[in-house]
Amino acid sequence: MTTVLPHADLHPALDVPLLRDLIQPTRELWTPRELRDLTSFVASELTTRLLSILEFDPERRWWARLGLTEGVELWLLSWLPGQGTEPHDHGGAAGSFTVLTGELAEDYRYPGGPVRSAARGVGSAIGFGAGRAHQVINKGVVGASSVHAYSPPLVPTREYPSLLDIPAEIPPLPAQRLPLEQLRVLADQEGP
Repeated sequence: MTTVLPHADLHPALDVPLLRDLIQPTRELWTPRELRDLTSFVASELTTRLLSILEFDPERRWWARLGLTEGVELWLLSWLPGQGTEPHDHGGAAGSFTVLTGELAEDYRYPGGPVRSAARGVGSAIGFGAGRAHQVINKGVVGASSVHAYSPPLVPTREYPSLLDIPAEIPPLPAQRLPLEQLRVLADQEGP
């Protein structure tokens, strides 16, 4: 359940003036740096509220939608040990994630470049543009959680057999510049 505002939805646990101002419902597109600043701020300044809604699911990664506007989607994800994503890109959307608890391993690649690996610990924040594919996994022994944001919202991801299989150029998928009403339906059906 979310709190519906004009031009934005916010999770009830995060419906505070601070986030209402920060999410800027009229902004159409966010840069990777702005997304990184958003996820980093939410993870560091709203930690107690995030921890109050955090859940872990042994069957799959768990998530909760924290915010949605026509320009950005904001999510909280949890990862039990061994849970992760397939190698994927974000279809041309810019993105970011900040680790809230635990540690995540990220393997990533830009077209034509080598596969790189990074350990992302608590507070680690990364913003990225459209030309990047990655895979995120909890390789630790305790649960982890992270705050994610993407702009434009709800652009489909593309999965790959491995990061070595990404094409020489990652073409953007068409952004669905949809009204908030339709974005809500998609977000409820698909998740992050």
